[in-house]
Order: sequence, then structure tokens, then C-alpha cells
Amino acid sequence: MSRWAPCMLSLTHTPSSRLAPFVERLWMLGDAPPHARECIVPTGTVELVVNLHDDRIDIYDSCDAEQPRRYSGAVVSGVYGRSFVIDTTSHASIVGVHFKPGGAYPFFGVRTDELADDHVDLDALWGRTARTLRDRLCEVTSPIERFRILEGALLSHLAARVHPREAVRDAVASLVRGATAVADIAERAGVSHRHFIDVFSAEVGMAPKLFSRVQRFQRAKSMLERGAEPRFSQVALASGYCDQSHLIRDFVALSGLTPLEHVRRRNDRVKVDHVALF
Repeated sequence: MSRWAPCMLSLTHTPSSRLAPFVERLWMLGDAPPHARECIVPTGTVELVVNLHDDRIDIYDSCDAEQPRRYSGAVVSGVYGRSFVIDTTSHASIVGVHFKPGGAYPFFGVRTDELADDHVDLDALWGRTARTLRDRLCEVTSPIERFRILEGALLSHLAARVHPREAVRDAVASLVRGATAVADIAERAGVSHRHFIDVFSAEVGMAPKLFSRVQRFQRAKSMLERGAEPRFSQVALASGYCDQSHLIRDFVALSGLTPLEHVRRRNDRVKVDHVALF
């Protein structure tokens, strides 16, 4: 049975058994955070977000962008190889789906790399059912009921004939653990290197080399967030970087922030992979 668990201003919900192979968690934020903007760092995954407070979501391409791009209140955020920034001032009530790497592939009727480094209004992918979904979510107030409605919408769009390939699933697991030899992974799968990259990109949303880089960043970020006074040189080597300078360069390139800035702001976040800006 699915469960929900409170965490600060948020609720997380364990997906049902039919969705568990594809969805990491469903989540809900019940109050706007005290800061106006949050930087969202790369994860190698797709996110579905529905704003129940306002029928809009404003997203900045970077920390330096002055004007946001405005989307409807239901948006799919594709796999990103860099950070982007959201305006949180209208996020008094918001729900979402955090897919597993490659997990979004059966739900939206397109190759996942067609959504890469971009955000798409849900109605462009699901048509009128996107509006129906948001309306139904707005009509109820119970978190459990909202999660039930969201799960039902996902199940209704789960393509029965679209199954993630076992080779991609195994490759994702290997790359998350720290394996970097993509050619070896392709050889074990019994396909050419080029074909493997194409299949992986179609399902996960980015090439395996970039996905591996994002997962290395995520491993380092997790270590920094766990340590009371993390030593950057030790974190760099433990997570797969050549040295501390390599760690710092990659953090800035992928998130726009240094490792030290991440550490200083880790207690201000409301949600995993979000960094409070101001």
C-alpha cells in the first residue's frame, strides 16, 4: 500500500506497485517557501509539476536571467544538463511527480530527449486531459486524494506497449553507482556503441556520458549535504573527480554554484535538489 510521510513543508508519497518501476515519488508542497527563487540542479530525471494555487509556473533559464518564461499551471520539466531557477512566490500549493531515470518514457508519447533542457506545458503532451487533471486536483483538499488522482492520471497514460529496455535499466543502475565505461555497458548489452547511445538517449533523455557526469555531481552533492564540515578534496576523490578543482569546476558548470555555496544553503531548502537563492 502506498504511504505518505511529512517532511518540513512537504509531503512525499510512495507510488503504487504498478507505478513503482517508473516513479520515484509523488510529492506536494503545502506552503510557499520564505525565499522568492530556487535553483533546481540537474538530476538526470523528468519532473511533472502542477501548481494548484495559480494557473502558471514561471521559470528562469539561469540564476542571472532577468525575465522568466511563463508556462501553464501544469508542466513537464525534461532532463536538464544544467540548473534552472523557479519563481516560488505563487507556490502556495503544488504537487508533482519525480520519475526515476528513464521512467517518464512510457507516459508522454515522445522520445524523452525531445524534452531535454526544456519545459513543456502538459496539455501539449496530454491534450485536454491535462486541464481535467489540474481541475480535479484543485477541487479536493486532501493530500491522499490528490495523490490518488495523480496516480490515476499516470496510469491512464501509461503506454502498455512501451517498455523500457532492460539494457537501459541496467546501464542506468551502473552509471548511478559510478561506472563510466559506456562502451563496456553497450558490449554487455550486445549492441553497437552508437545504437546504445541512441536508445539510452530516447528513454533517459540525455546521452550516457552526460548522465554519468550528472550522477557524479549528485554523489558529490549528497556527500556534501551529509557531512557536518565536509572536506572538498575527500568528497572529490570519493565521488569520482580527479581532484578538488575538478569538483568545483563541475559544480559551477552544472549548477551555477560552488560546492561551498551548496553547503551554506543546504539548510534552507524545502525540497531535494532545490537550492534557495533569495
